[in-house]
Amino acid sequence: MTLPDTAANPAGADRTFQVDLRGLVDLLSHHLYSSPRVYLRELLQNAVDALTARRALAPDAPTDAFGIRLYADGSVVRVEDDGVGLTEADVHSFLATIGRSSKRADRIAEQRGDFIGQFGIGLLSCFLVADEIHVLSRSARTPDAPAVEWRGRGDGSYTVRALPASARTRPGTTVTLTPRADAAEWTRPAQVHALARHFGSLLRHPVTFDDGTGGQDVAVNPEPAPWARTYPTPGSRSRALAAYGQGVFGFTPLDTIELDLPAVGLKGIACVLPEAVPAGRRHGHRVHVKGMLLSEQAEELLPEWAFFVRCVIDAESLRPTASRESLYEDDTLAAVRDALADRLRDWIARAAASDPDLLGRFLQAHHLAVKSLAVHDDEILRMLLPWLPFETTDGHTTLDEFARTHRTVLVTSSVEEFRQVAAIASAAGLGVVNGGYTYDRELVHRLPEIRPEVSVADLDPATLTAHLDPVDRETELAAVAYLALARDALAVFDCDVALRTFQPASAPALLVDSREARHERTRSQLAREQEGGVWGDILGALRQEAPRAQLILNQLNPLVRAAVTIEEPELARTSAEALYGQAALLSRRPLRPAESSLINRSFLDLLAHALRKDS
Repeated sequence: MTLPDTAANPAGADRTFQVDLRGLVDLLSHHLYSSPRVYLRELLQNAVDALTARRALAPDAPTDAFGIRLYADGSVVRVEDDGVGLTEADVHSFLATIGRSSKRADRIAEQRGDFIGQFGIGLLSCFLVADEIHVLSRSARTPDAPAVEWRGRGDGSYTVRALPASARTRPGTTVTLTPRADAAEWTRPAQVHALARHFGSLLRHPVTFDDGTGGQDVAVNPEPAPWARTYPTPGSRSRALAAYGQGVFGFTPLDTIELDLPAVGLKGIACVLPEAVPAGRRHGHRVHVKGMLLSEQAEELLPEWAFFVRCVIDAESLRPTASRESLYEDDTLAAVRDALADRLRDWIARAAASDPDLLGRFLQAHHLAVKSLAVHDDEILRMLLPWLPFETTDGHTTLDEFARTHRTVLVTSSVEEFRQVAAIASAAGLGVVNGGYTYDRELVHRLPEIRPEVSVADLDPATLTAHLDPVDRETELAAVAYLALARDALAVFDCDVALRTFQPASAPALLVDSREARHERTRSQLAREQEGGVWGDILGALRQEAPRAQLILNQLNPLVRAAVTIEEPELARTSAEALYGQAALLSRRPLRPAESSLINRSFLDLLAHALRKDS
């Protein structure tokens, strides 16, 4: 931007911004538009809007009376339309004034929603590939007006001149670009045709392409959108929509869901992904506005939980942003998002009611998405909770199957807690569900809403230990000395040691230790280390009686029966440390450095003892 001369503009006088067009083009290319290829989309969009205005002037004209013709031979790119055209006054007003769109003219202001572009900067995108833009136009609103030529250059200058009617015999506009050498990638005939197909395959006006070789013009959009066609049977329609989804996204959909929101003129399909995706990964959706491709990555179209589908839609009333590469977040988009979410819920409901095979394949791939939805949607919860798979002591099964054999369902708070107790709880006949995965614990606690005869409770270590049988008094007395040495050896881990009998007999020991208990012991230890300081006072105020871990030895296990008879103190301590280490490993929780050291030391000590004994 340059400042006007102060002599010509005395203090206090109004001044006008001066625009450096080259700087503005650089701004557009690096910050507004994602790629120089958008120049063709902008030219197509302008042509479509011109045809829309022309159609308003001649509503009874045949459907194919007005169209768009593209030409590219490597030396020029030309876009010609049969649209409303421009007068010389229009050219001065709209082409030479940055930011003013012809779609804002008073005479068609009430039709603004019918147009794709509303920002008046689209033509500038042509400077991304050319240094000069040539426009030849003739107005359909003023039939006796002459043709008008406008030449705009990248340095900000332009010329306008009236031409005889013979220069353009029919109303409409032709835009011609002479590409720069560095723009050949985007202006070759094959690339222009590909870009036209990419952006304009769903346009409602006929679009053709000529590569300058003298051959027949090629239709860019030979067929209407697949959802707008008629099919002989519902099956053929379903197969055609699935084939279209596969062509767009590159995967065979598990199913296709037709989308139709008449209030906003939205039609399209949602393709159900055949494989699971990480929770929360939001796929981009392909959004067309009035047939023109707006975005291939419109994440904002659906709520976050709907990451199991990818959509192709064409809408009338969604607003594009200034770059026309994403959707403007407003009340209309929010309402559309909610309505599309309802369509996905309806599809799940139909599958649950009438197609259990499809539902099973869907849940096998996308149970996490459905769980995230069920947490917040009571209808989906009631409908699908019994069908959802969970990890349980009976294996991976549905809650419906699990509740048939377990009227009391226990749920763990973490994966490691479940792994600690799963085998022993199963042998004891307890029904335990792994609640450590996302959404699982919350959903299991809501099971009584669907199955009132079932009760759900969090698994408490006391509940598990209560199902472990005590040993007889004689056996316990015989093991007193060993248990005392074991407690002393494991005191550093705040771990108690007890002797019980439980199944399976192959399990020598069970380590009962919750994450919360470990955190409390860690906090208590910090408080002891920081006594006397401010931090120690804070931790001391928070300190509770730290719960101790429990190493429960299984008297049914031959190794434990042999260990409790060891009379040599050091060997007894080493065996207790080894049993603790093995139980900690089986819990699959992260090991503390001291525990890793204990496992290594106890293994080496036992190996050394065995070697000494053999020698």
